[in-house]
Amino acid sequence: MLNFIVSLIVLYPLFYVLLLNKKWFPTVFKLKKVWVAWILFITGIIPKVNYQVSKNKLPKTAVYCANHMSYLDIVLTYYVVPCYFISMAKKEVGNAPLFKIFFKEMNILVDRKSISASHRAFMQAAQQIDKGNSVFLFPEGGIITNDGQLHNFKNGAFKLAIDKQVPIVPITFLNNWKLFQNGVLMRTQGRPGLSRIVVHKPISTTGMTANDLVSLRTQVHGIIEQELNNYNKKK
Repeated sequence: MLNFIVSLIVLYPLFYVLLLNKKWFPTVFKLKKVWVAWILFITGIIPKVNYQVSKNKLPKTAVYCANHMSYLDIVLTYYVVPCYFISMAKKEVGNAPLFKIFFKEMNILVDRKSISASHRAFMQAAQQIDKGNSVFLFPEGGIITNDGQLHNFKNGAFKLAIDKQVPIVPITFLNNWKLFQNGVLMRTQGRPGLSRIVVHKPISTTGMTANDLVSLRTQVHGIIEQELNNYNKKK
């Protein structure tokens, strides 16, 4: 956390200037990747990513979705996904000092307690897809527990992919919760190590309708759940 804060303070002036113009957002995205490399190097976190399709063949316009077990997941999204994407995060992130700058224009905040606000957020996400950008979501809606267990998915990511007829790409973070746990800062456990990640094959939504939403959600949940089960059996 100290590394995260110090590095953000150092880079903040550059982020601030670049975020003044939407044309510079792709440059901000590249700078985020540099920032993530800095964070991972200093903390001794080494990503080990299994791409089930070539990294270069991942769709540039898609809905990427992953299980969420640690704040480290958020950092690693920028390491794992090569193409430009928009993040969606819960409204509370907008209150974080310094970090909230990324959610003024570039990314999207979701107030899950408000149906109308949630609808507006997903309309914004749909507009980003129309522009050819990808969207990254955590369909569990947040970090629910500290034990790495997978929980039920909300419908948003799957409705978005079906509505816009773009692929959905499941991602499994296998052990981030062991490397950096969620909790009170000075009582949170963390350590260096290998962060094991699987980027699964894209799932086409071409021809799908609202009637396919539940089956798509179940399919993606099952893919991630099976990967987690296979990993835990080996431990």
